[in-house]
Order: sequence, then structure tokens, then C-alpha cells
Amino acid sequence: MEERSELKKTLKPHWVWAIAFGSAVGWGAFVLPMDWMSAAGPLGVIIGFSIGAILMILIGVSYGYLIKKLPVSGGEFAYAYYGFGRYHAFFCGWFLTLGYMCIVALNASALALLVKFVLPSVAMQGLMYNIAGWNVYAGEVLIACIALIAFAYLNIRGSSLSGLMQFIFCITLVAGIILLFLSMILHPSSSFTNIQPLFKPGVSAVAAVIAIVAISPWAFVGFDNIPQAAEEFNFSPQKAFKLIVLALICAAFTYSLTIIATAVAMPWQTLINQGTIWGTGDVVNNAYGTIGVLLLSFSLCMGIFTGLNGFYVSTSRLLFAMGRASILPRAFAKLHPKYETPYVGIAFTCIVTLFAPFFGRQALLWVVDMSAIGVTIAYFYCCVVAYRLFRWSESENNKTLAVSPFKKFMTLLGVISSLGFLLLLIVPGSPGFLGTPSWVALFIWVILGLIFYSVKRKDLASIPKETLDYNVFGNTLDHEAASAGSESYLKKKDA
Repeated sequence: MEERSELKKTLKPHWVWAIAFGSAVGWGAFVLPMDWMSAAGPLGVIIGFSIGAILMILIGVSYGYLIKKLPVSGGEFAYAYYGFGRYHAFFCGWFLTLGYMCIVALNASALALLVKFVLPSVAMQGLMYNIAGWNVYAGEVLIACIALIAFAYLNIRGSSLSGLMQFIFCITLVAGIILLFLSMILHPSSSFTNIQPLFKPGVSAVAAVIAIVAISPWAFVGFDNIPQAAEEFNFSPQKAFKLIVLALICAAFTYSLTIIATAVAMPWQTLINQGTIWGTGDVVNNAYGTIGVLLLSFSLCMGIFTGLNGFYVSTSRLLFAMGRASILPRAFAKLHPKYETPYVGIAFTCIVTLFAPFFGRQALLWVVDMSAIGVTIAYFYCCVVAYRLFRWSESENNKTLAVSPFKKFMTLLGVISSLGFLLLLIVPGSPGFLGTPSWVALFIWVILGLIFYSVKRKDLASIPKETLDYNVFGNTLDHEAASAGSESYLKKKDA
């Protein structure tokens, strides 16, 4: 049996929290408050994200349990294999890889957009072409590409360095959020009456809140980076659930603060009607001038950096796990000879995402919207596998499963929540229903997946189950699961 590569246990608890929190918040907290308020009103956004965080925590129960049981790289890919076998693992991993890579690319484009707003003379150099109404400039493409290469290099240099930098970025980000909130509510021209009306006029409060809940999987995606790094914890995996909950609560609180900070500056409907590119940037500029915008931009940079770094970590670990299982080429399982990082996955992520800036931000947003389906599918797999690991009572026959009606109920709520998020994306007329360009992008990705699957199917089927178990889980499987065989372990329950 070929030797199994393993990652070093170097990540500290506060670094892992930073990976989850920083990835979940990212640049959206600074850039999108105006878009969110236009859909639901200030209070609608705050309530919607609060409910979304609670639903994510319900999903996080399943993640916490599975991280403790299977502390290996790969996250949902490994869980899908454990519960349903190799073909489901491929399906889950294929969609999740797309979701993670898209977010890496989107963060890089967000940095270019920031420079375009603050230093337009730098970013808007060398007009190349127009895609979907978006002018693509050589300057903004160069900025995005430099960011992608820089963070790839940072991650190749070691998980300790990327973990420490992530924590520093997050602390700076939190400080910037608090400063933004305090400075805006204390400004003489600010008033809480500007938050009126609390909900979007002409839309029921319930519909407004649901519109925000529908985008929660996108807004909070990043907490699921924790299981991708589980193999590198230098602490007990039992702490994972607490870190997930803390990251989600901090993210929801952060979104609420930026909404209030933006809305108190001037009547929020007036701000929306102005059609400004960056509403939060405009209100800060009106209140504090260039210095205020520079400080806000610095905080926004930290949000972009946390997203870039966090999703480089998760994408490369997912590719590493899939390569180690031979579902992807084994080259992805190689570790750097000096830094012992999954450098092939990091380099591959960098190379693929370097193409994204050339397609313009509008086209990239279509793909990102579609990739939300991939992330939601991963949530669903995680919750279903966790649900099937518990029994309601002693009377059920399968003795390999734990009796815990409370945990089974919580994981059931996670299944329902993740399924509900998926339906919001695919059911026509729902608030999160994907647009036509996103469906086209999804169709292309499915076709590519089917082609890749048809090429790899015979090789994948030929791998002995014992070999695949070892490559995915190492020595983490308990004796009962190992003797039953992970691919049939849960299925025996239904026999």
C-alpha cells in the first residue's frame, strides 16, 4: 500500500477561528450593505442574517460531530465517502471545489474593485474589452493576479505562517469594523431616524427577511473551512464546534454593525436612489473625507485578505484529500519538500483562478452565484451523514450507531435547513433563484464533471475499499467502522 501523506499539526485554535470568521465575513460586510438594504431594509437584513446564523449553527452541529469523529483533511468530501461511498464523494468534492475556487477568484476581483474606487487612475489603465456590460482593464486584471500569486506563495510557505497572518488580518478587520461603527453613530450628522423605514416598503417584513435568509449560505460560507483544516489542528477536535459557533456569531454581529453604520449616516432609501457604486464608502467619505475612506479601505483590504487566505487553505486541503484518495491525480497529495504544504493544490488553485479576472466581474458573479449550489450540496451531505450516525432509541437494531435522540434531532434540523437553502436557489420564484447565466454556468460545470467522471470511473472503481479507507481516513476510523467498511457501514442500517 502506498504511503499516505499527512499534514503537520500546526494550527492553533485562534488561528482556526480566524480562518472561519475571516472567510465568512470577507469583503461583503463593507461592500454590500446597500445592496442588502435595497432588498430588505436595515432591520430586515439584521434579522435575516441573525436567523441565517442560527440555521448555520444547526448545520454546524453536524460539522462539529463529524470533525471530532473524522479529523482529516477533505471535510465534506470525506464525510460523503464515509456515509455513501466513493461516487458520492466525487460528486460532493467536484461541486465543493468549484465553490471554493470561485470565492478565491471573487476576493481577488474585489481587491481590484476597491483600487478602482480609491485609485481609479491605477486600476482603469489599458481598456481591453467589455464583457456583459463590464469594462475589463489591464490595470484591474494585474491587481487581481498579483493578489492571487502573493497569497498562493504565502500558503505554500507553511500553514503556520498563513494561520498567523489570518489571525492578524482578522484582528485588524474587527478593529476596523468597531471603529467604523463608533465613528458613524457618533458623527454629528448621523441619526437613528435615518434607519426608518425598518423594512423595504412595498414588501412584507416576512418576505424581506426570507430574501436575506436565502443568501445566508453565501454570506456565511467559510465556517466550513474548519473541517478542511481538521487534520492540522494542534488541539482537540472537540473544540471545533465551539469555534464554528463563535465564528458564526461574530460574523452575524459584524454584518449588523456595518448595516447600522451605513444606514445612520443618511436616509438609506436616499442612498440607494443615488445609485452609488459603494454606498458605505460614500457615507464615510461625506462624514470624514479622504482619511475616512482610506481607513475604511484598509479594513476592507483585511476582509479581502482573510477571504483569499482562508479559501486558499480550504481549496488546497480539499484537493489534497481528493488526490490522496486517487479521485484526483495523486500529484495533488504531494507535500512541499521544505514547507510540507499541499503545494500542488495551492499552485493549481492559483493557476485556475488567474483566468477569472480576464472575464470581468459580472461574468464571475454568475459563476459565484451558481457555486452556492455546490456549497449547499456539501452542507446537505454533512448533515445527512451525521443524522444517520445516531439512533432515536435503544429499540433500533443497529448497535454500531450511538443512541442520542437530541443529536439526531439537531442533525435532522441541519438536513432540513440545508435542503431549504438548496430549494431557495433552484425553485422558480424563490428569493434566491439563480438567473439564466448562472444556470448556464452550472450546466457547463456538470458536463465537465461528467466528462471527468467517465474518464476516472474505471480507475476509481478498481481501488480496493481498504486502500481507499486508509487513504481518506488514515487511522482515524474506529474499530467498528473499519471492520464494517466505511462504504457499507451506514448502509447496513437500512438493510
